[in-house]
Amino acid sequence: MKLEFIKQAGGILIPADDYSAEKMTKLKTGGQYPAEVKLARNPQFHRKVFAFFNFCFQHWSGGHKFQDESLQFDQFRKELIIMAGFHNAYYSIGSEVRLEAKSLSFGSMSQDEFEQCYQALIQAAMSNIFKTADERTLNNLMSFF
Repeated sequence: MKLEFIKQAGGILIPADDYSAEKMTKLKTGGQYPAEVKLARNPQFHRKVFAFFNFCFQHWSGGHKFQDESLQFDQFRKELIIMAGFHNAYYSIGSEVRLEAKSLSFGSMSQDEFEQCYQALIQAAMSNIFKTADERTLNNLMSFF
């Protein structure tokens, strides 16, 4: 089972929500239970990064109409991550190198790496998407810095 805890003084972990508290009642007091602890990333920062992706996409797509805008956005996001240098390289069967964007998911990237990626995304967007942007767009872009 997956439970959420809050660390209190003295190293005591208490349930963070009702679900976790309910599941804790099934554990015997004094029992030893193995657990895996993952440091959570900042969810507000994660939302900021995706707002940045949306802003970049809106500027890039302009008035273009896409058959499936959500698929186009997903591809755009992956290409910007690759331009930022956060990718893995694979050889295809034909010996061509294929780049695949790294995942930005909470479990795939630490907060520090995510912040480094964001700075690189800004640089990639400035160099490739906003190089001919007008002053109003650049002023709106500044809200993401």
